[in-house]
Amino acid sequence: MFTRTATFGLKGRALRLAVTLTAVIGFSLFGYNQGMMAGIITGTEFNYEFPATDMSKGEKHHVTVIQGAVTSCYELGCFFGALFALFRGEHVGRKPLIVTGSIIIIIGVLISVTTFKEHWGLGQFVIGRVITGIGNGLNTATIPIWQSEMSRAENRGRLVTFEGSVVAVGTLIAYWLDFGLSYVNSSIQWRFPVAFQIFFALILLTGITNLPESPRWLVSKNRKEEAMQVLSKLNDVAIDSDEVYAEITVVQDAVQRFSKSQVGFKDLFSGGRTQHFQRMAIGASTQFFQQFTGCNAAIYYSTVLFETTIFHGQRRLSLILGGVFATVYALSTIPAFFLIDSFGRRNLFLVGALGQGISFTISFACLINPTTENAKGAAVGIFLFIAFFGFTILPLPWIYPPEINPMRTRTVATAVSTCTNWITNFGVVMFTPIFMDTSAWGAYLFFAAMNYLFVPLIFFFYPETAGRSLEEIDIIFAKAHADGRQPWRVAATLPKLSYKEIEEQGTQLGLYDGDFEKEGFDVKEDISSSGSDNGTPAEDLPTNGVLVPENRV
Repeated sequence: MFTRTATFGLKGRALRLAVTLTAVIGFSLFGYNQGMMAGIITGTEFNYEFPATDMSKGEKHHVTVIQGAVTSCYELGCFFGALFALFRGEHVGRKPLIVTGSIIIIIGVLISVTTFKEHWGLGQFVIGRVITGIGNGLNTATIPIWQSEMSRAENRGRLVTFEGSVVAVGTLIAYWLDFGLSYVNSSIQWRFPVAFQIFFALILLTGITNLPESPRWLVSKNRKEEAMQVLSKLNDVAIDSDEVYAEITVVQDAVQRFSKSQVGFKDLFSGGRTQHFQRMAIGASTQFFQQFTGCNAAIYYSTVLFETTIFHGQRRLSLILGGVFATVYALSTIPAFFLIDSFGRRNLFLVGALGQGISFTISFACLINPTTENAKGAAVGIFLFIAFFGFTILPLPWIYPPEINPMRTRTVATAVSTCTNWITNFGVVMFTPIFMDTSAWGAYLFFAAMNYLFVPLIFFFYPETAGRSLEEIDIIFAKAHADGRQPWRVAATLPKLSYKEIEEQGTQLGLYDGDFEKEGFDVKEDISSSGSDNGTPAEDLPTNGVLVPENRV
């Protein structure tokens, strides 16, 4: 029976762990799909089942067009799934959306895996991938919100980084599974990897069905008793305890204020002291450049690139290198856990873009005069790229937009950045095989140039947010507007502010008038989202008549 308060019989730390494991399974499914297509798209059995001659009459250019379309249609489905979650997610709830997304994924996989070339096989496979993408779009747009609203404030940054890491783990599993099945001389070579997505989806479906709804969503729908049940289980205390009553009061207050401060898309284009448009554009640019600096061109097509441009015709060797590539990708995410707060977002962005640009420059230079030795150098460039990507620009575009946007536009602006990710993802995955077929080294040159173009954008427009409370970010942009300076310069020179100093400066800058509520500001909401500015958990901060202990608003 579907219930909003199911907990698997768990409570406290065990329940939060179950929530985390269920959430990361959803993101590992996303990574798995990326790696899966890299291995099967050039497979002998896959191309036998869906020969290019069905639509292209054997012309090589059409083969690459079909290759790009079959791979990228998944991203198109993800885009529309994310759009639905944006416009209807708050009405439906976190849990039903993830359940629906899991079921849609299973349906899409079944459609894809039961195709046969005699019965419009390629068309059915594409339809199945689009449907699978819709389910994944629902999940990836909803799971981070559900997880963050179920987790303690001080854990949220690490959890977002963890989600990025398991994307790489899913890719790792897919690459090596494709390699192992390359020895199978039947359609199982591609059908099993496609069908294996159901394994992830069933775990996600089982987990989310037996775990609770977000207490914040329950409160927003006037289901206070159910929210209190969930909070009592998460905190492992009695439902009538002071802790539960205190937290439910804070959640109710935050939800009421937050609902009053919501804005529409037109408000995103405002400037002034709040700088809504600039902050939305900065957040969306992180997702745009994540795709156009070449990550999914490398992840989706690494095996294709190895086979067609570096090790011509040596499919088995290309698959082995693809597996090693995925392993390096997964391992390279580990430093992000240690650097994301200590080294800073801005610095990691700069290191990532510069390192990726140099990596693709190596590949580009080696492929101008393609020889066996030069091909090895191009492979080194691709491996170097994924190592830089894994600990920098993989997690950052999921962390930075919610931090950079003010509370008043955070939901809508972050949704814009997510949709930017999916639509640019589709474009890059679609044009990459065509670009590679036309000019292999030209594609690497393009991605190298995009990385170098990203560097000055980061330097001149991206302020550092690590160690800053979300209220300080508002002060930084307001001061930049008032002083006619760039926000990154203000962030570099502005000392860490106490909450009394934030209130004083905010009043001087016209952000609010004596409190944090004008302009849709809510201290409790923003403090709980970020923790303190000195690493102190939000629930341990003093109230001073302004702050209220809270973990999960």
